[in-house]
Amino acid sequence: MSDFDLVLSGTIVLPDLIIENGYVAVRDGKIVHVGEGTPPHAHERHELGDALILPGAIDAQTHSLSQRDQEDFIWSTRSAAAGGVTTIVDMPYDEGNLVASAAAVRTKVALAQPQARVDFALYGTVVPEEGASRIAEQVEAGVAAFKFSTFGTDPVRFPRISAALLAECFAAIAPTGLTAGVHNEDDEAVRAAMARVKALGITDFRAHGLSRPPLTELLASLQIYETGAATSCPAHVVHCSLGRGYDIARSYREQGFAATIECCIHYLTLDEENDVARLGGKAKINPPIRPRAEVEKLWEHVRAGNVTMVSTDHVSWSENRKTNPDMLANASGVPGLEVMVPLFIKGALERDIPLTWAAKLMAENPARHFRIDHAKGALSVGKDADITVLFPRPKRYDAAESGHNVVGWSPYNGIELPWTVGLTYLRGQQVFDGTNVGEPGFGRFVRPEAGA
Repeated sequence: MSDFDLVLSGTIVLPDLIIENGYVAVRDGKIVHVGEGTPPHAHERHELGDALILPGAIDAQTHSLSQRDQEDFIWSTRSAAAGGVTTIVDMPYDEGNLVASAAAVRTKVALAQPQARVDFALYGTVVPEEGASRIAEQVEAGVAAFKFSTFGTDPVRFPRISAALLAECFAAIAPTGLTAGVHNEDDEAVRAAMARVKALGITDFRAHGLSRPPLTELLASLQIYETGAATSCPAHVVHCSLGRGYDIARSYREQGFAATIECCIHYLTLDEENDVARLGGKAKINPPIRPRAEVEKLWEHVRAGNVTMVSTDHVSWSENRKTNPDMLANASGVPGLEVMVPLFIKGALERDIPLTWAAKLMAENPARHFRIDHAKGALSVGKDADITVLFPRPKRYDAAESGHNVVGWSPYNGIELPWTVGLTYLRGQQVFDGTNVGEPGFGRFVRPEAGA
């Protein structure tokens, strides 16, 4: 009888190494061996040829509950499993339940646990009127990080956090070791730019980028990192669309501060002059999609190691919330969980960027960032056997055809993916076989390791 429950063989992609003729062995839901050469016997063994075997991706930024009676964890984690994402980190801005207390955390866990097909961690936040008073109780309840915004999207569901309150919250988080993540757009500067766009009567695709010019994003990023420096709190910019933003983050790290920065897959894939012009509201995202020249700058920052992690900022708005001819009237955000991994692989291969960055930016780094690396983020001994397998099966992506999204639209529709996800394993159990996803309820709530 074999000593292993599962063995997968193919090309193993690790954060610092690619093993061409490698294998991963699993026992009791954990990685027990990664090797090269002839794979050992196992109860279940798959010789996958030239397939890429990566650690299960961790999507550092998802919004599963932004629209009532629309997406939930059944659907977001279905997209995740089909996309090789084995853990999602969900944002706190849920319609009807701002996650800003221990009770709200418990309510969300109770909702998500029976629905989730993959594992999930949670962000917490604050109600401005309560200040930082509930941060400690959310840490105790198991949040993996905190999220704030320098721009007020909605006064209740997605409020602006003032500079003084941001500093208060950072100071309260600092002793916990968790990270303070912030939406980086300066409220006053954005509102002034929006007023100018409206006064000029611009309503087409150009309106969004003009209403959020680069300076609005960079000013907020500087505030975030300076607040972190002043409070000794790890400071994180949750999405940056501009190469200059990664230069700023690197400069703070070079000064010795904990300054991390996240790049969403849409900023590495879509551009303003082609995709936003074509898609209109279906490409409206905050901060905005930038010109192609900026997209290529971001890939150079990936190559240089200046990007901390790659995520989706996934949200599945119903189509009627994304098709208003007045660009600024549309909801902001797009679905992306099903295609983040293959889109990154495509982009890296096209630019001769090592695929090791896929394992680092979508698994190892986010696991460390959220302090869940005791169990997640790597194909290494003792970690959960969360595994993504991609096959060289070119496919033109179509969200409606895939059937794994609650909405049938995607800004990535029509993109030719040279590698596609064909198998996903969560704790050694298959949750996607290339066509079907696992049942709801197998996913678990993942808490940061105490004292990490």
